[in-house]
Amino acid sequence: MSKIAFVFPGQGAQSIGMGKDVYEANPASREIFERANRVLGYNLTDIIFNGPEELLKQTIHTQPALVTVSYALYTAFAERGIRPDYLAGHSLGEYSALAVAGVMSFEDAVATVRKRGEYMEAAVPKGQGAMAAVLGAGREQLGALCDDISAFRAPVEMANINCPGQIVISGSADGVQAVVERGKEAGAKRVIPLEVSGPFHSSLMQPAADQLSDAFDQVSLQNTQIPIVSNVSAQAEQEAGRIRQLLVEQVCSPVLWEDSIRYMIGQGVDTFIELGSGTVLAGLIKKIDRSVKVVSINSLESLEAFQLQA
Repeated sequence: MSKIAFVFPGQGAQSIGMGKDVYEANPASREIFERANRVLGYNLTDIIFNGPEELLKQTIHTQPALVTVSYALYTAFAERGIRPDYLAGHSLGEYSALAVAGVMSFEDAVATVRKRGEYMEAAVPKGQGAMAAVLGAGREQLGALCDDISAFRAPVEMANINCPGQIVISGSADGVQAVVERGKEAGAKRVIPLEVSGPFHSSLMQPAADQLSDAFDQVSLQNTQIPIVSNVSAQAEQEAGRIRQLLVEQVCSPVLWEDSIRYMIGQGVDTFIELGSGTVLAGLIKKIDRSVKVVSINSLESLEAFQLQA
């Protein structure tokens, strides 16, 4: 039997004006933006729709902005009555999945990712950490190269296992630079430094993980009936305590996106619906397995087009 997964994008998918057409056309979606503004105590909606881009790109704004847009698009899409068999999100996107599943309220998700953004930005002094996308390298070979550089020069780790031939590394600026210099040893065709404010999903984020653990003491989490595939375990998770533990670990652990998609396909998922800004996840999923159907719901137009297809 055909199964469906809803997936939600993470940091890097943001763009000025995302979600504005759905905000203007759908009262329920508009209310989501307004709820985010109330929780945060400032006009996040204005930053999302009008920028400036430098403000939206700040992690403390990017994270709640993306969760808000994903949840607003989900709210409009949910009117079509389609229920997913699995949920997953890429890094930050996991919080959108948690809100959809009812593991935490939308308000708690927005407030928590705002704190998560603060903790992540503060964990490593600016300029000391870095990230880069490595294209074409083998996973085992790149892992071995990172281990070698970490042992003899400076810490660097695999941070996002996105799809075959695309892995993001993270760590000290010197460690990432060493991968730039030596990437061909792991079969890399290109190593592209990323514009980020810190070495996300690396062990250097441990201070942020510790603070996030404390923040979760103030958040009520519920078990879920819809399995959420964790970035850390690449397995279906449903128990609230286990999900909390994995969310804390996620800050320092690699995002196992390729593994997560392959797991869901192995469980019978043949349709992935991306809900949120952009089409990043659709592109990654197609590189993992071209046989599955992937739909991106990122605008009012795509919502209406899906209704015609369904």
